[in-house]
Amino acid sequence: MENQTRVTEFVLLGFLLSPNMQLLLFALFSLFYALTLLGNTVIVGLIWLDSRLHTPMYFFLSHLAIVDISYASNNVPKMLGNLLNKEKTISFVPCIIQTFLYMAFAHTECLLLVMMSYDRYVAICHPLHYPVIMSWRVCIVLVAISWACGSLLALVHVILILRLPFCGPHEINHFFCEILSVLRLACADTRLNQVVIFAASVFILVGPLSLVLVSYTRILIAILRIQSGEGRRKAFSTCSSHLCVVGLFFGSAIVIYMAPKSYHPEEQQKILSLFYSLFNPMLNPLIYSLRNAEIKGALRRVKWKQRAE
Repeated sequence: MENQTRVTEFVLLGFLLSPNMQLLLFALFSLFYALTLLGNTVIVGLIWLDSRLHTPMYFFLSHLAIVDISYASNNVPKMLGNLLNKEKTISFVPCIIQTFLYMAFAHTECLLLVMMSYDRYVAICHPLHYPVIMSWRVCIVLVAISWACGSLLALVHVILILRLPFCGPHEINHFFCEILSVLRLACADTRLNQVVIFAASVFILVGPLSLVLVSYTRILIAILRIQSGEGRRKAFSTCSSHLCVVGLFFGSAIVIYMAPKSYHPEEQQKILSLFYSLFNPMLNPLIYSLRNAEIKGALRRVKWKQRAE
């Protein structure tokens, strides 16, 4: 226990670049973060204000937007501050909290994407039973399970980290307290942590991705059987938006946590994590709004309502 308290703070090395390049990145990432907050807040606001969007699909989408806001807000503000400050320290407890929240939001997003794919599967493959299968009670339970499982799994990771002594070095070669980077600083054997991370990745990444692919295989078969050209286009539009988000999220996560570490050194891992924690949350609302007629229609109705008032 005495060894574990020797390190009271860590140094986040971040991006090892010139001051001018760091200033440029600060401006660029600040813009991306602002777009992330704006886009996801607009999605949540539209779903809340427009009664036509009070459906299971948009209920899940609103929670996805909330996760994206929380996810980016957990990592990006500290990263932006470190791009301007010479002292890039973070205390031990805030670092562990950041690790916990990062894992919790990531796991929750994985499970929410599975719930969304199941919702689309039921809507397209079993439309007559959709109101019964996807009742509001079922939707609330599915969302609650996603948040609870994501948080509990993150708690397991944190408990396993807290059992480790950290006696130096104290420099984290990352722009936030990413779990693999934190484990590299432990003064003890971390094989148990590595095994749990890999097992959790199989459970939370490979398992859900397999379910999503099975759902969309069934959906594709059902869409091809639709006689109406308009109905086929609408189904393809909704599902393609979700598949884009799934591909971006699961693809980058699997590369970071399941590919052999020799395939992507630490500097490359930072870029992948940046894509995972900043670009995805920014792109999600753009993907859903640009390819979703109902979201665009809701935005127009809100604008007309404001003008009429």
